Amino acid sequence: MSTIFAKRALLSTGWAFDVRLILRDGRIGQIEENTTAKAGDTLADTVVPALANLHSHSFQRAMAGMTEQRAAGQDSFWTWRTLMYQFLEHLTPDHIRAIAAQTFMEMQEAGYGAVGEFHYVHHQVGGTTYDRRAELSDQIFTAAEQSGIGLTHLPVLYTYGGAAQAPLAGGQKRFGNSVDEFAELLEQARGYDHAADTRVGIAPHSLRATCPEDLKRAITLRGDSPIHIHIAEQPKEVADISQWLGARPVEWLLNNVEVDTNWCLIHATHMTKAETIAMAQSGAVAGLCPITEANLGDGPFNGPDYIAHGGAFGIGSDSNVRITLGEELRLLEYSQRLRDLARNVMIPNEGSVGTFLFTRAAKGGAQALGRGLGCLAVGEWADITAIDSTHPTLCALRADQLLDGVIFAAPDNIVTDTWSAGRHMVQNGRHVARDAISSAYRAAVQDLVGHL
Repeated sequence: MSTIFAKRALLSTGWAFDVRLILRDGRIGQIEENTTAKAGDTLADTVVPALANLHSHSFQRAMAGMTEQRAAGQDSFWTWRTLMYQFLEHLTPDHIRAIAAQTFMEMQEAGYGAVGEFHYVHHQVGGTTYDRRAELSDQIFTAAEQSGIGLTHLPVLYTYGGAAQAPLAGGQKRFGNSVDEFAELLEQARGYDHAADTRVGIAPHSLRATCPEDLKRAITLRGDSPIHIHIAEQPKEVADISQWLGARPVEWLLNNVEVDTNWCLIHATHMTKAETIAMAQSGAVAGLCPITEANLGDGPFNGPDYIAHGGAFGIGSDSNVRITLGEELRLLEYSQRLRDLARNVMIPNEGSVGTFLFTRAAKGGAQALGRGLGCLAVGEWADITAIDSTHPTLCALRADQLLDGVIFAAPDNIVTDTWSAGRHMVQNGRHVARDAISSAYRAAVQDLVGHL
């Protein structure tokens, strides 16, 4: 058992003051309000639910800054993808583990308590399988153990190189599995000796990387775990799927598969209004990654219509070009403002935009990762972030304005502590294993860059 005393806490019922959180077996066992600190309590200024980072490709963290030089002609997502394939030609299991641990550590220092790792690098260069098919999933599990982050591991089914069952080519061969091979990988991953809060879901990569028959077979492997899929990220993808399947990606998925609250649709950037409303009403979570979507030139999500119809959403860092919780939510709102020439767009009624964005992202992220309700309440996982409300960017704000400040004004270093399922991994702004993790990361990328 451990305890936290906070001057202020955002509980499921709203803001409370002088709060003790009693943690048992990784969960919040008891909450006391209007009380005093006791000997042994960990002291915090303000605690809020730690958001879940619902979409990550951790290995891409090591590419940050390498793809920002313009190539001949017009750069796009597709030219970026070509460079990414060249990069992963040199990744070893040791590289993948070290990069993932660094990425997860940075997430926790940014205030994330858990991550959904959308993991599609499965094989050796050229597509040869490892002796153990889940070898690279094992490296992700080890990285999560080193960082202490909450993990929902999402092994990816990636069978084809493009729409209409195009063959895998080049770097894609490291991703490829038939449904039967994927089932074997999934069984091995689920048999790993996980932390109590670890989940293993599934992730059909996209409609273009699978086919209708394989997708429906793969869904039967899900059980009661989350299922994530990339959908409608780029106009070319929409055009290719429409030509092949006779419907736009989101339209086809909603009409042919039972999409419900266990689903997370990543990006869903290019939707018609009818698709937007139907997706919102399905109960699925929209997995939004505003920094990556801006970096890759994907375009903005249709937030107002989606929110107006009760749509659930969460945020992810995707390519991990920059890991920052506040900036993801800020860019989500700012992208709507730039498109609509308006302010305070991502909220359906009057009130605090920051509070709405934060609490809805907390709820949607937890739903997407199968981690409960995404709030500070008895029985929930103790995914907790502490922030310093005395920071100059926050010290003038009332409680009902605090999350506006966190998202729109404050720097990243306002996060003082992060707990993942009760594991107190960030203390006084620093991850407890930062030195060892960062040392291994630097050695890995130095070796990796030497081969590029």
